[in-house]
Amino acid sequence: METIGIFEEMTNTLAKLQKGYETLSQIDEIKVATTPKTLVWQMDKVKVYHYDRETPAKCKIPVLVSFAMMNRHDVLDLQPDRSLMKKLLDEGLDIYIIDWGYPTKSDKYLTMEDYIDGYLKGAVDYVRKANNIPTINLMGICQGGTFSTIFAALYPEKLNTLTVYVAPFDFSTDKCMLYKWTKYLDVDAMVDTMGVIPADVLNAGFGMLKPSADITKYFSVLDNLDDKEKTLNFLRMESWKNDCPDISGELYRKYIKDLFRDNKLIKGEFELGGRIVNLKNVTMPFLNIYATDDNIIPNESTIAVNAKIGSKDKELYAFPGGHIGVFVGGRSQKELGPKVAKWVTERSKTLVRK
Repeated sequence: METIGIFEEMTNTLAKLQKGYETLSQIDEIKVATTPKTLVWQMDKVKVYHYDRETPAKCKIPVLVSFAMMNRHDVLDLQPDRSLMKKLLDEGLDIYIIDWGYPTKSDKYLTMEDYIDGYLKGAVDYVRKANNIPTINLMGICQGGTFSTIFAALYPEKLNTLTVYVAPFDFSTDKCMLYKWTKYLDVDAMVDTMGVIPADVLNAGFGMLKPSADITKYFSVLDNLDDKEKTLNFLRMESWKNDCPDISGELYRKYIKDLFRDNKLIKGEFELGGRIVNLKNVTMPFLNIYATDDNIIPNESTIAVNAKIGSKDKELYAFPGGHIGVFVGGRSQKELGPKVAKWVTERSKTLVRK
């Protein structure tokens, strides 16, 4: 009887594989980030796109989105029914997004000052000038949220609101292996040897945070190979995960040493371009979103910044789910997108022209 059971299981598996082959043969191209947008500004490899709208925006002040520099922003627009950007557009926001590009060996000397005082400031100033307004709404996600908050502390007069998602601020916690490893990482040797830190090195570290996840996902995809839509969902996510940029060595050096290792930002000791970054200067309305089951950025790392900033209008929002689920989950579409759009719109009712 046991032999018969094994034979049946093998037969079923072979049938699934055959059906999976038929499913995969019907897929010509994996498309992500399909919401229409137009290139409107560029400095070196960094670009800003403006999402196309068919109707006027309900929110009077536009939004600029900054994603993490070590990942592609495409995950925010993974597919039409799992797109935070499309949802925010549908809710009435006027959205610009930064594409940080793909650094090469020639970019190894780019510093955090180049990215924040140079590229981010240039993008913010472009959106302000293009719309003839003194302030814009800034949204920063993960690493982009940390950098956006640093920018907000240095240039508060340029922002109407600041929204951050799953962003790290307090690096003293040991609740995540990533935070432990970086304390002992010989970042100087890495940067001096490689110049630009390869994406494969960074991805290997992230993969070790939850090594069982890769095993689980491949068993899951095997079970769903006969379902074309589920297979496409899987392939889109894998396409995004495998399309990571390298990162400038000097940016990485300061990021690891000053933030992860020495925790200078939350202590009030962090310097950028010779200036102390005082979080009390973050005085614009502030929305801080964290994922309750985040295995990459511990909740306490994100939450800590609210006690340090100077904003009187500040809100913490606990989103049920994981780090990536904030952008691609079904609940993100139904709950988070409308919540963020409403929060920003309510604080953008007064439009002042320059």
